[in-house]
Amino acid sequence: MNTHSTNFSVRLGLTGSIVLTGFRGSGKSTVGQILSEMLGKVFLDTDVMVTREAGMTIKEIFDMGGEPLFRKLESEAVKKAAGHSGAVISAGGGAVTAAENVTRLKACGMVIWLDAPAEVLWKRISDDSASGASRPNLTSSGGLDEVKALLARRRDIYSTTADIVVQADGSPEAVAASIISKIAGRQDCRRQ
Repeated sequence: MNTHSTNFSVRLGLTGSIVLTGFRGSGKSTVGQILSEMLGKVFLDTDVMVTREAGMTIKEIFDMGGEPLFRKLESEAVKKAAGHSGAVISAGGGAVTAAENVTRLKACGMVIWLDAPAEVLWKRISDDSASGASRPNLTSSGGLDEVKALLARRRDIYSTTADIVVQADGSPEAVAASIISKIAGRQDCRRQ
């Protein structure tokens, strides 16, 4: 962590964590890493935390115990991540479907929804060969239809959970810059 990043974080008035939510493919991990470097904050990815703790891929966890096992492990990871002060946290795409996760994430900092159209999300997911190998389909249809169906079901949850909504259909650097701009604008409004 360098002094410039720390000073930037202080100038923005960021004392808590920044929590990134959104559907798979919205850029939470990539944008989160960029933000953590910009702000001099630790980066925590709940999906990575789950796979490390379980010693399995998400797909293997689903094969072993289905979605209930994965969501249980995800909630444990959210609890650990939310316990870190002043981190950038990438919350798994479905983490906000559990009320206790939402409560923890909102209590630890500012929640930012990375919103993108289903077509953009599907293109990113299908272009990521590692994602297909390590993550299961969450509906029987898979593909763009799955993204559209799940996004439609989760849109209200993402929206009501978020303190800030950022359009995430641009480059990761542009999305990170938009987040910083929106946080700065929000902090300026609070000071007035």
